[in-house]
Amino acid sequence: MEELFESKLIEKDEPMEEKLLASETLDASSPEHHTDNTEDKIDLCIKKRTRRYTKRKLNKSDVVVDPNISTDQSSVSNNTSEFQFGYLVGKPFKCSECDYTCCISSNLTVHMRKHTGEKPFKCNVCDYSSADSSTLVRHMRRHTGEKPYKCHRCDYSSADSSYLVRHMRKHTGEKPYKCNKCDYSCAVSSTLVIHMRRHTGEKPYKCNECDYSCADSSTLVKHNRKHTGEKPYKCNTCDYSCADSSTLAMHMRRRHTGEKPYKCNKCDYSCGNSSSLVKHMRKHSGE
Repeated sequence: MEELFESKLIEKDEPMEEKLLASETLDASSPEHHTDNTEDKIDLCIKKRTRRYTKRKLNKSDVVVDPNISTDQSSVSNNTSEFQFGYLVGKPFKCSECDYTCCISSNLTVHMRKHTGEKPFKCNVCDYSSADSSTLVRHMRRHTGEKPYKCHRCDYSSADSSYLVRHMRKHTGEKPYKCNKCDYSCAVSSTLVIHMRRHTGEKPYKCNECDYSCADSSTLVKHNRKHTGEKPYKCNTCDYSCADSSTLAMHMRRRHTGEKPYKCNKCDYSCGNSSSLVKHMRKHSGE
């Protein structure tokens, strides 16, 4: 039985976490745990876990249990209707196109849509479609404006829980993603991917109008505006417009607010843009 209770537990739609349940392994010497009934042992161990895992209904067809456990259908149904009937053996559902494996058959169904391109969940407001229902729910919030995930430290709110997680790092200062080439660290994994291209020299984003290439998609978007002439960033004080937000911020400081956030650490000089500070610093360094 110990091998059974050291197997893995389903946790929402995320990949299986390999956590041993050694601390919850039934102790035959304990009066509380002493029972000859396998199903009672399972129920006891599962009940101890319900406070830690989100309740979720699973279909009996989605669950694979140890074949050595003699649980009848009604027992499995009762457990899964309340919470995760979760002590599984490995990841039995395997993709026929790649090495992906999972514990729940419905996860494999969603994964296979990456290979087939199927997107059965359609938005009734625009032409957006997705491979799974949860992605469509997040998309619909663009139309409704719903932002259910709220920061308890400021008035920030978001439509997606992952955005709130990233936002909270602004308050905590946490930067869990670390470069293995230098001492750079950041709060978002995609930012680290872009940073690593400084070391590798990779520039996967290429302009289809000229031979320009760059390390991230947003830089390419800004570059393409040189070809299209698009200037989506508009000043709300005058009729100035530009191709990127940083240029608009610099305009606002120069022309309207007079703000000078870039300060010299050698003297009391300050300016409205970083390039002017770089030039000034050469006076101190003698370059």
